Amino acid sequence: MKKNRDIWQGELAPREKLLKLGARALSDTELLAIFLRTGGRGVNVMKLAGNILDHFGSLYRLMSAEFADANTIKGLGMVKYAQLSAVSELSRRCHASQLSTESAMLSPAIIQQYLQNLLAYREREVFLVLFLDNQHRVIRHEEMFAGTISSVEIHPREIVREALKINAAAIILAHNHPSGVAEPSTMDIRVTEQIIKACQLLGIRVLDHLVIGHGETVSFAERGWI
Repeated sequence: MKKNRDIWQGELAPREKLLKLGARALSDTELLAIFLRTGGRGVNVMKLAGNILDHFGSLYRLMSAEFADANTIKGLGMVKYAQLSAVSELSRRCHASQLSTESAMLSPAIIQQYLQNLLAYREREVFLVLFLDNQHRVIRHEEMFAGTISSVEIHPREIVREALKINAAAIILAHNHPSGVAEPSTMDIRVTEQIIKACQLLGIRVLDHLVIGHGETVSFAERGWI
């Protein structure tokens, strides 16, 4: 135990901190250090975790990295990469499972985190639709349109057709801004209005449109635009 205190210079080791204060009390580096378990030659695990995060820039970029990129980092080999990929997918499935059994309107924070995981750091604009049943539980999500780094062409008719195909009663729209800034554009507002009008004709409700940036989300519903 004394050796451990020497390593952490009087601070609680990440695992001990988690057990005492809970996982939310840990920094990204500390969480990654728990996962890595050990450091490398001449580098303790906290230093290694910090180096990895510095290389990728964020946990999201690390968790969605290709193996070829991850494998260039000393101390992050095939086994740890496979584990990280599995943890990332497990997190996505956990959120998806919750959204399929609960009303989406009761879990706005879960929805926003789910969409952040899916869209925040995509290099091009992607327009995604969550299709909901009449109790506002998510039936499934579909990436309907993909575009460039600054725009994406949207066809409301295709969204309505897909909603009818799976008997969706309502939808939530979402798209990312690769710039990282979530503030909606004039075109975002105009397209949303077009989709709402197309859906109203067939009794499909548009509950929200979420614009996803880097760690930030703008909700049309929260702003009173829907």
